[in-house]
Amino acid sequence: MHRNPLVSILVPAYNKEAWIADTLRSALSQTWENKEVIIVDDGSRDRTLEVVRQFESPMVKVVAQENQGACAARNNAYAFAQGEYIQWLDADDLLHPRKIEEQMKGIPDGTHARCIRTSAFGSFYFRPNKAQFSPTGLWQDLTPSEWMITKFSQRAWLNPTSWLVSRKLTDLAGPWDARLSPSGSDDGEYICRLIAPCDLVEFFPDSKCYYRIGNLSSLNHNSERALSSLLLALTLCIQHLLSIDDSPRAKAAGLQFLQDWFQFFYAGPADLVKEAQTFAATLGGQLVEPQLSWKYVPIRRVLGWEAANTVCKYVRSRRMLTERTLDEILNTSSLYWKALRGA
Repeated sequence: MHRNPLVSILVPAYNKEAWIADTLRSALSQTWENKEVIIVDDGSRDRTLEVVRQFESPMVKVVAQENQGACAARNNAYAFAQGEYIQWLDADDLLHPRKIEEQMKGIPDGTHARCIRTSAFGSFYFRPNKAQFSPTGLWQDLTPSEWMITKFSQRAWLNPTSWLVSRKLTDLAGPWDARLSPSGSDDGEYICRLIAPCDLVEFFPDSKCYYRIGNLSSLNHNSERALSSLLLALTLCIQHLLSIDDSPRAKAAGLQFLQDWFQFFYAGPADLVKEAQTFAATLGGQLVEPQLSWKYVPIRRVLGWEAANTVCKYVRSRRMLTERTLDEILNTSSLYWKALRGA
């Protein structure tokens, strides 16, 4: 273990020309000086590769590949990484300047080879200074088993940009699973696999990052392929927990996790519904009709669950689109007035 370990910041990118420059600037602005940045462009059809080429330097490596998916891009980035610690960074997210430095505190003593460290994260559309930080049960130090039980039972989530992981732990976990799609919880499966062999999940509240929301396509799990990928990811997540804790409490948390996602399968292909029910039975329970908000109960009674769920998803997407549009207008106005003042 070096006294000043190298941190590899790994950025998979696909069609992110609007955001990638800000993302890379946030990486290069890290106060932790011993760092490298590796960007893998996954066959973008826009100007993403052209933008990232402008950042190439001895510290910044750019790799171009044919479109193979986010998991393959991440695995390729890791193949080039030289760091003792790994910082994953999605191409539209941002790091606070001290994000990595805060998480590296105490690490050079060599006692954290199998430790994963997490940070606070705030969600935003266009203005990171307006990011909403919403603590969950994962915002604390937890054992691997307690981390996954909390995630499953409380519907908690942690943005992948929050993680800082040792190389040893990353090697133990193995590569990102290319069978899984980004909308199919590929990051959830990977983090559970990372956490299973770790010593402790340490949370650093003074370490922060910013998660860009508003991608409506991420809400879609409509195709059978996407649903199959999602079910595989959920099953693997639960199996990672059971590999270290097969107690009744762990199985109950896994069952709750599966039930919370069951809304995506309930009106889907019969074989996937059967597969989900069969797995639920191994956890000691069964899946029931997903509950919708009271606002949609009248639609459920008259037109059925599928119609009510369709309306629910539509309303949710329209609400997000409205919020996103308003924030974009406010952001554009702010930039305009700043430009005028600087003129």
